[in-house]
Amino acid sequence: MKKIYIVGAGPGDPDLITVKGLHMLQTADVVMYTDSLVNEDLIAKAKPEAEVIRTAGMHLEEMVAVMVDRVNAGKVVARMHTGDPAMYGAIMEQVALLKKEGIGYEVIPGVSSVFASAAAIGAELTIPDLTQTLILTRAEGRTPVPEFEKLRDLASHHCTIALFLSATLTKKIVKELQSAGWADDTPVAVIQRASWPDQKIVRTTLVELDEAMRVNGIRKHAMILAGWALDPTIHDKDQYRSKLYDATFTHGFRKGVKTSD
Repeated sequence: MKKIYIVGAGPGDPDLITVKGLHMLQTADVVMYTDSLVNEDLIAKAKPEAEVIRTAGMHLEEMVAVMVDRVNAGKVVARMHTGDPAMYGAIMEQVALLKKEGIGYEVIPGVSSVFASAAAIGAELTIPDLTQTLILTRAEGRTPVPEFEKLRDLASHHCTIALFLSATLTKKIVKELQSAGWADDTPVAVIQRASWPDQKIVRTTLVELDEAMRVNGIRKHAMILAGWALDPTIHDKDQYRSKLYDATFTHGFRKGVKTSD
């Protein structure tokens, strides 16, 4: 079956693309990318003779029509998606139209902005004896969320939460998390344009989130990470330590060291 390649371009830094993703970019005859989101320096790595198509100004049917035309002409098409295509990548609707044309697809994963954001602040999002769960979601704005995925309900788990596409909804975020019992001093980190040269990091608390966003002029391209795993002093707290590397912890590759009573 004829197919296109949907490639995760990573969060911004041209080096944060997988080896397989870079290989596809460099061998594709046609490279399509959202020029408002994907780094031009990465796209510059395409082969010189490749047809490079900017898609920020195109609607769905236009994009798919180009894909179909080029694939039917025997071209290898790489559709570059920011971050990882599986997270808010809007690939489902593209695939649905492609299937109607008898064209398949292969997804090559990429580094999501949530993990680039965690890396930017040196954070581990799952801390032993504190939280072992990470929820990836978004606040409800113009696009609704399902009834059982309201932010207040998700926040009731009191785990780490990563909020995509929510930079303009901070008042709602604060209200929903407070309604779920989150303390006003819960640590929050906002990372705008994670891994880009103009990356901005703002550390704040839940109750101060909206004002911090306003003062720093952050209205888009931001990841909001919330929860006690984001505590900037977490490294100084000995009660939160993984057992994996503990000298007394035995696993299949290491015998634990016995300690005297």
